[in-house]
Amino acid sequence: MRGSLVAAGVVAIGGALLTAAAGPVGAADGRGVSAAPTGTVSTDGTVTVFGTYRCSPLPGPGPVFVSSSVRVGEVRHGIGGTAATCDGVEHTWVNQDKLVLGAPVAPGPAEVETTLVHLDTGSGLPMPSVIATNRHEIELRPAKG
Repeated sequence: MRGSLVAAGVVAIGGALLTAAAGPVGAADGRGVSAAPTGTVSTDGTVTVFGTYRCSPLPGPGPVFVSSSVRVGEVRHGIGGTAATCDGVEHTWVNQDKLVLGAPVAPGPAEVETTLVHLDTGSGLPMPSVIATNRHEIELRPAKG
């Protein structure tokens, strides 16, 4: 339960932080996050986006997450969060969420925002720190199966 609450908080924090950042952050120093040019949307409203990230070991304690959202028209939807490992190696991530509130998402163009965020717990209170962020257009395709 606690992990779910932390992940949900990261998604919310990541979404808020994303509005302040408009492009890749961290790419010049071997850190980065990206989303694939396509995602999927199923008939039940489940949206899936995926991509890669890389980050080096961090100086402070605390979890790292990849959070994402998609914007279709004027509506932005949070699409989950995935725990990340910062070891200098490129990793893949997949975020998926069934959208139940707001306008349904249909296949077509969308904007994806992805953030790699560290919750530094060194002070006892988790303090979010953006490691990398990326925003770009994608195509949501119908999910197969």
